[in-house]
Formats: sequence, structure tokens, C-alpha cells
Amino acid sequence: MSQKKRVFSLLACLMSVLVLPCCLYSAESDNALAGSQSLVIRFSHTVANETAKGQMALKFKEILEKSSQNRIRVEVSPNGEMFNDDQIAESLLLDYVQMAAPSASKLTEYIKQLKLFDLPFIFKDMKAVDAFEQSDAGQGILDSFTQRGLYGLGYLHNGMKQLSANKALKVPADAKGLKFRIMNSDILEAQFHAVGATTRDAPFSQVYSLIAGGALDGQENTWSNILTKDLYKVQPYITESNHGVLDYVVITSVAFWDNLQDDEKTLVREALKEAIAYGNSIASQKDEEAKQKIVQSKQAELISLSKDQRDQWIAAMRPVWKKYETEIGKELIEKAVNSN
Repeated sequence: MSQKKRVFSLLACLMSVLVLPCCLYSAESDNALAGSQSLVIRFSHTVANETAKGQMALKFKEILEKSSQNRIRVEVSPNGEMFNDDQIAESLLLDYVQMAAPSASKLTEYIKQLKLFDLPFIFKDMKAVDAFEQSDAGQGILDSFTQRGLYGLGYLHNGMKQLSANKALKVPADAKGLKFRIMNSDILEAQFHAVGATTRDAPFSQVYSLIAGGALDGQENTWSNILTKDLYKVQPYITESNHGVLDYVVITSVAFWDNLQDDEKTLVREALKEAIAYGNSIASQKDEEAKQKIVQSKQAELISLSKDQRDQWIAAMRPVWKKYETEIGKELIEKAVNSN
């Protein structure tokens, strides 16, 4: 989405929010209503409470309210009730919400280094992803948010991405001529162009209907997302490619963070650290459970790649790394590779 369109979309959303009685106050008036000793953190995200991200947000609320003895309250808004991921950064900067966890792909306009997470086959598994994110290089990406008025607090996992389509995808040539849904990402677009496919940027909520209606031939997603959105019911083939990662970044605004007292910052960090660990453990568990449920349903054929087939996909998509090497940073890409 262009900057101009996103701003208009945000303004329209803000107007709809402002007519709701429950949202007629600012962070300052909310805190005043709660009492001078109370701080309110609105945590907005776009998925259901039952997901790993949703459970992380609720766990954060539980831990922080308990550790602060309710001096800090957390209001969680799931399912994009307040803002979607395209609007959330501006919403944080305007202090309409104070915390969010959008996908890394949705923040690349602000932090170019986050494009690293969209590179195909950069990480072999979630263990490698976690190792990179906890390294100095990974934490450095979080630190770079401050130059855009935002504050990176941590990473949250969803899982490795798989390919699904209306035909079996065993080698790159099988994808030629197919149209795949992607998030708004030039790297993801380049990834599919590298195997002769075309792409369509579409909201996650529309993927099922677009595939069922024949507007799309395939998509990429984690096992848990493929299950919860019933994509396996309209995609007869799923290739266990593990070619990419879907991760989130927990962020707030610099203005909000700098207004916190030192003890409040400590409480928030400690609660978030525990909540993210909890969410990541759930993400891993849900992803494996989702895979097994899809297999057991027998509604989609699971395709496991041989080493030779996987190497063909890697060879076809690897040139994307070189294309974005200057923008992301050659050294950063090397550090990510060394995390494997």
C-alpha cells in the first residue's frame, strides 16, 4: 500500500474509531479515569485470541497487571478491531495504541533491514531464526526502530512457510505461470518471479475466497495459518518447503516508552520477555499440531521434497539475495546465514 493510500486509510479508520463511545478518550484521559497511579497500555493485533500471538498478548496482560499490582493495565484488541498492520505504525506514533506486533514484512518501509526475513531459504528452521534474532545483529535491527520514532521490544514467532497450490509443486518449473498471493513485499514478489510465477498482494482475510473463486493458484503460509483459514480445503497440494519465515515484531513508540518511569520499563520488559517465550512455545506446538491435522484430514496431499528437489528451489530463488544485498546489507545477510 502506498504512503498516501495508507494515510487516507488510517484517517478513515480513526474517524470510525472516534465515533465509538469506548474509544472517545486519549491515553492521558484514560489514565486519568483509571486514577493517577494507573497506566493503560492498549495492545492492538490482527489475529484471534486463540492464536500464538493472541495468547502472547493475553499472557503479557496477565503477567504485567499482576507484577504491577494493577498499577499498569493492558487492554488487548484482537482481530484488527482497532487497526490493521498497514495502519499500526502511524497509530502508535499518534498514541491511539501503545503496543502492537505486526509481521516483519509490514514494517520494511520503516526498517529496510527487516527485508532480511523475507529472503527465501535464508534460515533452515526456527532454531536458526531464534539464534539470529537473539544475536547482536538481530537486536541491532530492533534498536534501529528509534530513528523512526518507534521502539523495538522483541520478536515473536509464527513459523516456517510452506507452499500450497492447485497443482503439485515438486520443482521450480512446476510453479511457472501460476499466480500466488503474497503480503505487500517486493522481495516476496521477486521470489515468485524467480520461478516464473506471478503474484497478487491481498489481505490474509481474503485468501480463501480468492483461491476458491479461482483468482489465485497458490499461496505461502505457515501450517497454523493454512489450517485456521481452511486453505487446505481449497488447495489440494501442500509442499513442505520451509522456504521462508513468518515472524512478528513487538513495537511501541519512543514517545510512549520515554514517558515511562524506570521501574515501569523494567516491569514491561520482564512481562514481555516471559510472554514472548510463552507465545513462541505455543507457536511451535500449534504449527506441528496444524500440520498433523491437515495430513489426517486427507483433504490435501503433502509433498516432501528430496534433497535434489529442495536444492533446485534454493538455486532458483537464491539470486533474490544478490538483488537486495545492497539494501539489506551483505554483512547482515552473512550473519543470518551463519545462524544456521
